[in-house]
Order: sequence, then C-alpha cells, then structure tokens
Amino acid sequence: MPKPYPPIELEYQRAKTEDANPAIQLFGRRFFSDQTVPEFLIEFLLVATSQKKIDQEIIPHEHFFPTIECLHNWPLKKPLEYAPKSRLNLKLFALLGSSKLQTRHQTHRDHYRELLKLIEEHIEVSGGVSKEEVLKTLENLFLGLQRVGGQRTWCAQSFLPICPEMIAGETIWNSTKGKHAQSWQDLTSRFNYFFTSNQHRFLARGGEVLYLQICNALQTSRQNIDAWVQTLNASQNEREIDPVNLRETLSQSLHYALSDCPAKVGALATLIDEGMEHYTSEGTDTVSSGLLRFTKCGWCPGETWKEGYLFAIDMLRLCDAGLDPIERINLMETACAMQVLRTICAQSARYDHTLDNAGSGPLGYVWAISDPDGRSNILKRISHRSVETNLLRIQRALRHPDILANIEKQRIKTQAEGKIWKDPYNEADKRYGHKLFLTLAKRIGFIIPRRGPGARFVLNDHLMRYLVLTIIRPGERMTYDSFVEQAFLRYGIAMGKKYFGKVCESCGAHSPVDMDNATDNWVINMLSAAGVLIHLSDSCSMVVNRLGNGR
Repeated sequence: MPKPYPPIELEYQRAKTEDANPAIQLFGRRFFSDQTVPEFLIEFLLVATSQKKIDQEIIPHEHFFPTIECLHNWPLKKPLEYAPKSRLNLKLFALLGSSKLQTRHQTHRDHYRELLKLIEEHIEVSGGVSKEEVLKTLENLFLGLQRVGGQRTWCAQSFLPICPEMIAGETIWNSTKGKHAQSWQDLTSRFNYFFTSNQHRFLARGGEVLYLQICNALQTSRQNIDAWVQTLNASQNEREIDPVNLRETLSQSLHYALSDCPAKVGALATLIDEGMEHYTSEGTDTVSSGLLRFTKCGWCPGETWKEGYLFAIDMLRLCDAGLDPIERINLMETACAMQVLRTICAQSARYDHTLDNAGSGPLGYVWAISDPDGRSNILKRISHRSVETNLLRIQRALRHPDILANIEKQRIKTQAEGKIWKDPYNEADKRYGHKLFLTLAKRIGFIIPRRGPGARFVLNDHLMRYLVLTIIRPGERMTYDSFVEQAFLRYGIAMGKKYFGKVCESCGAHSPVDMDNATDNWVINMLSAAGVLIHLSDSCSMVVNRLGNGR
C-alpha cells in the first residue's frame, strides 16, 4: 500500500471512513469528480496563502511552504493544518444580487443592506458622481471576478484567485437550519450551525493533495532529485534542482504571480470584508476561544514525489513567464488539471502489474496524441487504444491485491455489525477512478469528443501553449526533437512516429507499417501558427519560449 505523506494515521479497513474508498487508498485524500478545474487551483492557493501549522509549528501566511527543516522533521501522526478565511462579507456584497432568489435568506438581505450603508458612509465623491454609482461599480467589479459556482448559493461560489485577498474557503449555507436564524450576528456567532465549512463538497481536497505533493518533493534529497532529472534527460538549473533553492524561488514566484494584480483590488476586498465591521470575520474565521479555525489536510502517496517535483517546476515556470495575470491563472488551472491526470496514471502504473511497462517512459504510461482535425485514421485508432489502455490500467490498479484485502476486511466488519454491505467500487470507479480521469481530461479539451464513442487524446492551442511554457524556461529555446522528447518524458505525451511506436509497444500491439512522418505534421503546423517554431534548416527547427522572465 502507498505510504502516506505526511505520515498520518489511516483507517483503510473500516467502511465509511475517509480512507475506505479504494481510489483514496491509491491516490490519496482526495481527487474527486465534483471538483472543477478552477477549484483545484483555488484550493491549492488557499492552502499556500493561509496560516498553517504542523503540530505546534506555526507557518505564517506569508510563507507559502514550510521550511526545509520542518519538512525533514515532520512529526508522526500530525497532519498539516491551515486556517482558511471565509470572506463572507465580500461574497455577500459581490454575489448576493446575482444569486437565485430562493437562496437569499432574510438575514442575508438585511446584512447586505447594512453592509451597503456602511460602505456608503466611507465613500467620498466629487465631479457629479453619486455614491450609488460608486457602489454599483464596486459590486460589478467583484462580480466580474466571480470564477466558479454561479448556480450555487452565493456563499458557495469562488472568485478568480488574482490576489490572496480574493481567495476564500468553502462555505455552504445550511438552508434547513437557517429557518431558525434571527439575525446576521446570530449566524456568525453560531457559524458551524448555520454554515458548513469542512464538508469538502466543492473544494474537495484535490488542491490539498497537489500542495502536499510539492511539499513531498521539497523534502526529497538532492541526490534523488538529481537521479530523477537525469532520467528525464532534463536541463534544470540550480534554482530548480536544489530543494532549498526550489522552495525559495517557487514561494517568491507564487507571491509575485498573486501580486501582479493592482494592489488596490486586494485593498478594496479587505476593506469590504473586514474594514466595515469585525464580528463577521471573527465569527467565521475563529473559534470561541478566539483562536484561528484550522482545517486538517489529507495526504498524498509518498512515491508521488516525482510527479510533485514536475508540478513544482511547471508552476515555477508559469509564474516566472511574462504573462497577462488572467492568462497565467488559466494556465495554472491547466497545470493543476494536468497534474491530477499525470498523478492518476503514474500511480496506477506503479500498482497495475498486468500490463508490461515497456515503451512507457519514466512515468510508466503513455498518452498518444492524435491530430485535432482527425484526418489520420491511423492516429485516431492508436490514440483511442491509448485512452482505453490508460482507463483499463486505472481500473485494474484500484483492484490491487492489498486494496482488495482491505475491502474484504471492511465487508467482514460491516456484516459482523449487522449492517448492510455496499460494494465501494461503483463509486470509486465513477467519481474517483478511471471515469474521473476521463471527465477531467474532457473538461480541459485533452480528450475528445465530449460525448459519444471514439475517445482520443488531442492538443488544442491552449494545451500546446501550456506545454511550451512549462517545458522551456522563459526566454530560452530547444530543438523540436528535444521538445517532443521532453513532452514524452515529463508528461507521457507521445507525438510523432518515434513515440507512437512506443505507444503500440506499451499497449501490446504492433506499430503500423504505413505510419509515416505525417504523424507529426500537425504538431509542426500548430507550433508554427503559434509563432514559436523557428526553421533553421530542412533538418533542424527550434521551439522557443518567447515570453521572457516577467519578474
């Protein structure tokens, strides 16, 4: 069984515990189909920007990651804890007016009007502009920064994470209990009764797993990272390969990326959320003793440090690139989704031994990319076979003998207690396993069609741009052949005749004899159209990351 990182206690063998699900036992706690692509990044940044603690060790919110010493000396059985802010005043101000009428409780509307009155008292106008116009402009500004959850209650929605002041924890309104609410102060004084902030329904712990994967990579020895980089045939510099330097540079780069938004936006968000009155934030963010309200993180498999290291490099290079802030966030969301897909397949390859890993590369799997237009039937067939092979591998890995043994012990204990036993594999496959992989890949356009048969891997312009920006450091370049090789080694992505042969080998099939160099013409055309391919001669082309370091 995978060893958990951090080294906390797990309960595999009793049904209805968090770790009882076969997919959680394999992939960590947890990747879940109900978590949207933006919410993976939001939750990752929520952990990074919140105050954290490990046992009695406090990590201030300005420090995105624990110190190397703390990572190396993590106490046994102690999870990472973090204190997310709810930011209910900001959400109420920006999102109540656009939420469904039936979700607007009377206490919400009353406090909304009170909040508007308080903000209006702090506004000074000139030049014929009214206070009402300023209020409407501010409301529209923050409403325009709403990112996900438009069909949910206002408090369960999330903002675009353009600055730390816009990142908030999950808060769900308990409408049934809310019938007994008398006032807004009643709601905040009994926050855990009227609201739920620890259910992980939307921020479902996927971002926590991604954060812990990076922590796991940062506590890995320099020797092991050196060996992994050599396996990848990668050209890493000292700031990327040394764990101490990587922790420092990644922290600084994430801080820079979240500071790229005008500072006044964050200041306005703080003023609206905490500057008008204090009892809301005190009630939502602290417990009765006045101490911060902490949430316990889950865990990730210890052996996923290799994928965690690659994810850290991906995020570092995206943060360093001279990108528009909104585009950077979109690409960081893609990085989170691709990391989930990479983790699921790499971890499945470690625990499914029914298929030979020959030709699969260092990650143990291959994703065969077909041309987006689908003009080559050969590429489409091989890519479809690749999708099916990966889905089958995930399904089989969830049925590893050790996991099956745990499930059997769950069944015996449940039936011995006189309770009805329910096979967990239906939910594990549908919401945590191979169907999660398929759903998430379709959400980012990595697998098409969205519906119907013939699922195959493709790259759209956004995903190709993502690969260029994460494989090549800002302002640098590499040969086309090296770029295709790095896509295979870092992501398991197969493009071109050479790597399609590896796909066929990994799937247990013979490479088609009629597959020619046209297999990667679409890649060359896509890179050329993006303006990142330089033809030096008929036999040599360079792929360049034209975005210099934005710092």
